[in-house]
Amino acid sequence: MKKTRIYIDTSVIGGCFDVEFSAWSNGLMEDFAAGTFMPVLSDMVAAEVRDAPERVRQKYEALLSSEHEFILITEEVIHLAEAYQRRQILTPKFYDDGVHIALASVAEADLLVSWNFKHIVHFDKIRLFNSVNLEQGYKPLQIYSPREVTKFEGG
Repeated sequence: MKKTRIYIDTSVIGGCFDVEFSAWSNGLMEDFAAGTFMPVLSDMVAAEVRDAPERVRQKYEALLSSEHEFILITEEVIHLAEAYQRRQILTPKFYDDGVHIALASVAEADLLVSWNFKHIVHFDKIRLFNSVNLEQGYKPLQIYSPREVTKFEGG
């Protein structure tokens, strides 16, 4: 059976060490380790993790050492991220958030998971990202928080 491919942004990895989000982020990491889902990582996440605290870098390294998919920022990704900018879905300051959406969309990830409720996991933003995706010939992207995705039963 095909595994659900989940693009995770850096907030999910950092969330493993945040009191509010740790149960759900770590639950999702356990799901990846158990092979329940396939993590989709990117060179954008790799770049963001470089400046993160050591424990976040170690959590990311653990993901890299297990089964995963790794995608790169390409001209196609940049073109889609720029389409989001032209539509003013995000301000230029948050361009990188659009790159995460574009990476997941171009890679045809099944889901994107994030704790970024202001710029990514937000009803209005999701509708706008998906309208651009459809106009540009991409599938709509399902976007959730780890809490809605992990098999973890805590809380």
